[in-house]
Amino acid sequence: MAVPLVWMLLEKLAGLHDTHIDKHPVFTNFIAIPAILVYVLALLDKRKRDYNGIMSYKQGFISGLIITAIVTVLSPLTQVITSLLITPDYFRNVIEYSVSHGLKSREEAENYFSLGSYIIQGLIGAPVMGIITTAIVAVFTRTKS
Repeated sequence: MAVPLVWMLLEKLAGLHDTHIDKHPVFTNFIAIPAILVYVLALLDKRKRDYNGIMSYKQGFISGLIITAIVTVLSPLTQVITSLLITPDYFRNVIEYSVSHGLKSREEAENYFSLGSYIIQGLIGAPVMGIITTAIVAVFTRTKS
């Protein structure tokens, strides 16, 4: 939960939620780097601590799925903290930007850029990205017998 909250704080401080909101769609995707790093470090730690340095793909995949489940369950809370405490003006700013640049109608923007919509997106996106990340990271953290 700490990684996405710190990332959102950094985005806010960098002006990606207001002054440089036009650059937000590109830079927000870089959260994948620390997110993948968390999976790698967690699976390496799991291999070392629980499997005596020897871990199969299946063991790594199951461990990654557990991480994914935890991230998914915490994603609504993370979104609430982000939206209400870290960057309470983000939705208003991105709605205005989207409408003023002809990217969405006001109604579309208000429906898409809302706390409820982002919670749903997180509940869908977290498991999808977590499973993909787990499937790939488990290949690199397994050991060969």
